[in-house]
Amino acid sequence: MKNKRVIDEADDIRRAVEMVQLGARMQMLEVETRLSREKLLKIYKEVRGASPPKGMLPFSTDWFMSWQPNVHSSLFMGLHRFFTQRAAVGGLDAIIKAYHLYLDHIESEGMEPILSLTRAWTLVRFFDADLLQLAACTTCGGHYVAHAYDPTHAFVCGLCNMPSRAGKSSRTSTKPAVRKARALAAG
Repeated sequence: MKNKRVIDEADDIRRAVEMVQLGARMQMLEVETRLSREKLLKIYKEVRGASPPKGMLPFSTDWFMSWQPNVHSSLFMGLHRFFTQRAAVGGLDAIIKAYHLYLDHIESEGMEPILSLTRAWTLVRFFDADLLQLAACTTCGGHYVAHAYDPTHAFVCGLCNMPSRAGKSSRTSTKPAVRKARALAAG
C-alpha cells in the first residue's frame, strides 16, 4: 500500500509540473492534484522561478462570448470534444491534450494564444455545470461556445458575422486564421 502512495504522489508531481509549464494557476493545481499547497508552491517556484500570481480566478461566462476569446474557446472545445468522445480520454488528461493541440494550431498560424490553460480548464467546468454549450452556426455549420439555454436556432458565429473592428491591428491579418478556424470548427 505504501508503494501505491509513492506512485500516486509521483504522478501528481508530474502532472503539476506539466500544468505549471503550461501556465496553470495555483487554484487549478490544488483542485487537480492531491499535493499539499506547500509542495505545489515549491513545484511552482522551481518550474517558473517565481512565486505564483495571487488573486481569484475569473468566474464569468461572458469572457468566452466576446469575438476573439469565443473563436479560441470554440477551437479548444472542439479539440476537447474529440478527446472525450472519440479518443476516450477524460478529465484533466483531455484538457491537457486538447490544450497542447490548441497551442500547436494557434502557434502554427503565427498567432498568440488567447486562451490560457486555466481559462480552458474553467471553460470545461462551465460546460460541466451546464452554464455554456456548443451552438451550431447556421451559416458555416461550425460549433461555437454559447450561453447555455440561449436560443440557437438562428445562431451565427463571430467568424461569419465579424465585428467591424475585429482583426484591425497592424500586427496581424486575420484572414488566414479565420479560414483555419472555420475549417477546424466545422470539422
